[in-house]
Amino acid sequence: MKPYSDIDELIEMLTSEIESLTNKITTLKQEPQSFNEQILFKYIDTGSTGKTKDFVRSLGVKAERGSFFSSGDVSKLIKDGADDVSPELLDIARKVVSMKKKGGMHR
Repeated sequence: MKPYSDIDELIEMLTSEIESLTNKITTLKQEPQSFNEQILFKYIDTGSTGKTKDFVRSLGVKAERGSFFSSGDVSKLIKDGADDVSPELLDIARKVVSMKKKGGMHR
């Protein structure tokens, strides 16, 4: 918890956290609006670029360069984003990457 100067400030901070979590939940409940969002949802679900790559390959989709989709393509999408991906969903995917680096996600 962040430092606060009084109970009103604490309530304000906690309310802000609730709003942020509510927005994330709303984002995760939405249907993907593009194929790139479908990829990100799969990554968020599995926490694995390898499993996400396998999912994309199972659909017969190739990367822009014409070869099979790779884990690196998933990482690049998360890192660079895309025009057809909501910023909120991209932010959640990036947080999953961060959690994995810290060892906070177990499957």
